[in-house]
Amino acid sequence: MSREILINITPMETRVALVENGVPQEISIERNQKRGLVGNIYLGKVVRVLPGMQAAFVDIGVERTAFLHVDDLHADTKSQNQDKDAAALDTKSSDNKSPDIRTLLREGQKILVQVIKDPINSKGARLTAQLSVAARYLVYMDKSTHIGVSQRIEDEQERERLRDVIAAVIDETQDPEDSSGGYIVRTAAEAVTATELHSDMRFLQRLWRHIEQSQAEASVPSCIYEELPLYKRVLRDMACTQVEKILVDSREILAELVHFGNKFSPEIARLIEHYPGERPLFYLHGIEDEIAKALQRSVPLKSGGHLVIDPTEAMTTVDVNTGAFVGHRNLEETIYKTNLEAAATTARQIRMRNLGGIIIVDFIDMQNLEHRRQVLRTLGKALDRDPAKTKLSGVTELGLVQVTRKRTSESLEQLLCDGCPTCHGRGSIKSAETVSYEVLREILRVARAYECDQLRVLASTAVIERLLDEDSAQVADLEEFIGRTIQFRAEALFAREQFDIIPV
Repeated sequence: MSREILINITPMETRVALVENGVPQEISIERNQKRGLVGNIYLGKVVRVLPGMQAAFVDIGVERTAFLHVDDLHADTKSQNQDKDAAALDTKSSDNKSPDIRTLLREGQKILVQVIKDPINSKGARLTAQLSVAARYLVYMDKSTHIGVSQRIEDEQERERLRDVIAAVIDETQDPEDSSGGYIVRTAAEAVTATELHSDMRFLQRLWRHIEQSQAEASVPSCIYEELPLYKRVLRDMACTQVEKILVDSREILAELVHFGNKFSPEIARLIEHYPGERPLFYLHGIEDEIAKALQRSVPLKSGGHLVIDPTEAMTTVDVNTGAFVGHRNLEETIYKTNLEAAATTARQIRMRNLGGIIIVDFIDMQNLEHRRQVLRTLGKALDRDPAKTKLSGVTELGLVQVTRKRTSESLEQLLCDGCPTCHGRGSIKSAETVSYEVLREILRVARAYECDQLRVLASTAVIERLLDEDSAQVADLEEFIGRTIQFRAEALFAREQFDIIPV
């Protein structure tokens, strides 16, 4: 599989696209004035403890207070993983009841926390007290002694080798400060030497001592450690052995990336190239078109079918339709082929749009059990390539497939778009006929409430045209009933649902 990473740098924002076999699979955008908080470590102050929710609100110096649940505070709780790549902890499931948060926190208390989820809509950031910092091959966890290996490394002998290397380095470490904490071995560490792993460990230990020193000197609230910018995180998290080329359209950032790459991963640094072309990098590879398509509600399939993707507050629904695809053999075969293509496309759209939370996929009903298994297997295989943690359920009683995906930041639509000021996010507005009837009812109410000679109606052009045309007979009857004349004036700036009635 051919993989390329494209990095587009502008003074306003950084955009990164992961392209596989010429098809964009993932888009990441970071704006310079609004960088994400995930991974940042803050010295915060507890401003409110909520026993009823077993949670606390913490001031970390951003616009909204952040949320810390007791399960993210308790030392025995399962560590929060940064992504599926690091979701390899064989942690023991704790059936112990979480302690009362009032025994752990009090208002005004200082606390060191890390952001695990960006503020989304009206919700503040989500925090954890189980801190971790990542390098190229390892993730260091402060409040753990566990050594885990990424689930993506399937060779059991390699998993054992990596565990043994980390354990040996910890045992040989003379400085007790260096032996504290636990590690997760990331996917990129597969087949790397003990020397490279040891180098990563030393880097993480130095970084952690710097964080501890900064904590002692910092005021409250303040940022103790800031996660790398997007273009550097790409080298650390996205670049792997399958990547053949990393193109950057900025010479200044190119120099930074090469320096960063040589320091942490020389084999990756050799893949970095400058794109000098006059035609914009994202236009050349069709990324701009893919971003535009990822903001559309309907996604066409090559067969002629299509997906309809509707994000809501609670979940995202994906509806599969055959559309123009009529097949060649029989109905069951047509449905099967459409669902197979939809499964692969759905997984790709989830990554492209950065959808998170609960995702419900409504495939076309299939009677053949083997067809159902194949469609689920196709969807599961496509989701396995997603770096975010995902979980796929079987088909429910209603024939729906449930997918959950870890949400850490805003979706592409939330990042690039604002809610519609006309419909306020409803996705529809009242018809001209409906508003026209509302105007007629309001005229009757105003006529009874005010003494006047005539009434002036201000409304949008579409509503005024309706009142003067299709509803003109009702207007004439109303004028006769209230004994007053009615004037109409179209206002070009009025939205369709907006109108005003002025007694004159």
